[in-house]
Amino acid sequence: MDIQQLIDFDKMLLLQLNGSDSLFWDGFMYIVTKTNTWIPAAIALLYVIFKNNNLKRGATIVCLIALVIVLADQTASGICKPLFERFRPTKDPEFMNMVDIVNNYRAGGMYGFISSHAANTFAVAMFISLLVKNSRMTFMMFMWALIHTYSRVYLGVHYPGDVFFGMIDGMLCGALVYFLYIFAVKKLALKHRFISTQYTDSGYDVQSINVVVLVLLLTYLYAVIYGMIMSKSMFF
Repeated sequence: MDIQQLIDFDKMLLLQLNGSDSLFWDGFMYIVTKTNTWIPAAIALLYVIFKNNNLKRGATIVCLIALVIVLADQTASGICKPLFERFRPTKDPEFMNMVDIVNNYRAGGMYGFISSHAANTFAVAMFISLLVKNSRMTFMMFMWALIHTYSRVYLGVHYPGDVFFGMIDGMLCGALVYFLYIFAVKKLALKHRFISTQYTDSGYDVQSINVVVLVLLLTYLYAVIYGMIMSKSMFF
């Protein structure tokens, strides 16, 4: 299979996954794709980090999370997009009229390979999962990244190939920065907390992790309610 066949398959797959006849899913995906929707979850995550670490170590972790995002974003937007110059589905003159647009959402620049959203979210998910080492947290973080990433295809602003390679890039960036974190822990002699059944293998309080899980679930509930409101609005 040559590169043109892969591109054609990617376009065909987009048409299968992009949009739907459901106003509920239109509203749900429109909300979950927005960065502002996840601010409460980010605050909850900061709570977990500083509750389970002293100020020095907590600040180190926050800086490394920022590094994760910058590294993933620049790999996607600073290197890949200008290098490959692949149009987003909604910006491709030969394809844009075939894309199902939701609420006139056409966010982003001209090019979409690879997806910055996919890279950023999976980078954070990978780093936090390796950091906390809790199965519930790992599941919720990757579920968040997957839903957020799929919304980009649903809304037609990325091809499936854009987000697939963005996911790979993000996970590699997250793992790389985690190893930098391990190095920093040893270099700065940052001690772990006492570990018991109340803590994860990396010393994180399980009860505090539940706060992040709860906030993520409430955010999904908010998106569901928004989708329901959108679906009902057609009758008024």
